[in-house]
Amino acid sequence: MHKTFIVFCTCSDVAEANRLARALVEERLAACVNVLPGLTSIYRWQDKVEAASEHLLFVKTTWERLPAVENRIRELHSYELPEVIAVPITAGSERYLEWIQEQVSTEG
Repeated sequence: MHKTFIVFCTCSDVAEANRLARALVEERLAACVNVLPGLTSIYRWQDKVEAASEHLLFVKTTWERLPAVENRIRELHSYELPEVIAVPITAGSERYLEWIQEQVSTEG
């Protein structure tokens, strides 16, 4: 099983994106969160096709912390149904992946 993951989450504005990113890192649910501005999302919601400007979060975390990341995003997010999609990191710098593990560790 993969140990490290990137969780994707979109936010409606930069203030919300930064607030979520900071909370996840401060609470040791994520080692790092990148906030990418300028995203346009096209989606179907309540039987209508919508378009929105959003900010995308790249949340680096671990398998063990995924449930807590999802719960915290749901608690803090303004959307009724926030995007929470986790993708395993299958390869990368071993030292960086170890750093992610260390930063979200609940021990110590």
